[in-house]
Amino acid sequence: MSVEVPLNPITRSEIHQLESILLFATLFRPEVIELIKDPAERLTWVDSLAVAAGAIAREKAGMTVSEIARELGRTEQTIRKHLKGESKAGQLVRETYELIKQGKLDELIKTIEMIEKGGLREVVAKEEYEKLLQEYEKLKQEYEAIKEKVEAAELESLEKAKEEIENLKKKLQKLEEEKKELEKELKEQKVKLIEYEAKAKRAEELENKVKELEQLAKESEELKKKLEEVQAEAEKAKELENRIKELEEEITKLKDGIKKAKEILESLL
Repeated sequence: MSVEVPLNPITRSEIHQLESILLFATLFRPEVIELIKDPAERLTWVDSLAVAAGAIAREKAGMTVSEIARELGRTEQTIRKHLKGESKAGQLVRETYELIKQGKLDELIKTIEMIEKGGLREVVAKEEYEKLLQEYEKLKQEYEAIKEKVEAAELESLEKAKEEIENLKKKLQKLEEEKKELEKELKEQKVKLIEYEAKAKRAEELENKVKELEQLAKESEELKKKLEEVQAEAEKAKELENRIKELEEEITKLKDGIKKAKEILESLL
C-alpha cells in the first residue's frame, strides 16, 4: 500500500491532509501509545500533538510563525517551540515527518490499520487490547473535536483578519484624506509665508527709507540752523558794509573840508 503525502503542501486541502497524517501517524506510534495511556495526560498530549502537527504542516507550506499562530489560535512562542523541537510533541511530530519523508509511512499506516481491524494484539499485550481499543475510539473522537475547534478557530481568525484588514483600509483611507488636507494646508501656508516674506521685505525697505528720511530731516535741520547763522552773519556783514560806506562818505566830506580849508589858507597867505 502506498499513500501519496504532500510533504510540501500548497493548497489548504493539502495542508490539512499533511496535518491529519502527521497527527494520526504520531498518535499510533507504539512509544506514543505508551505516553497517552494515562487518562489525565491524554487530552493534553492530543492537543499538543494536534498543534505541533498543524504547525509543522503549515511551516512546510511556507507560512510564517505569526501566520501559523494566528490560524491555530496559539502564541508565537508556543509555535516556535514546536517547530524548533523544544517541546516533546514537536519532537515526535518532526520525527514522524522524517519517517514519512524516508518512505516509512506504509509501516505507520499498517500499525493504524492493525488497531482499527483489531490487530492491536500484535502490537500490545492481549490483556490491554480492549482497553486501548476504547482509548483509540475516544482519542479519535477527541481529535475530531479538536480538529473542529481548530477549523473554527481558523475561520474565526480569518474573519477577524478580514475585519482587521477592512479597519486598516479605512484607517489608511482616513490617513490619506488627512494627508491630502495637510498637504493642501501646507501649500496654503507656504503661499502665505511667501506673501509674508514679501511684506516683511517691503516693510524692511520702508523702514530703511524712513530712517534715511529721518536722517535727511536731521541733516536738513542742521543745514537750516547753519543757513540761519550764515544769514545772520550776512546781515551783520551788510550792516558793516553800510557802516563802511557811511564812514567813507564822512571821510570824503572831511577830505573836501580839509581841501577847502587849505585853499582858504593859501589864499590868505
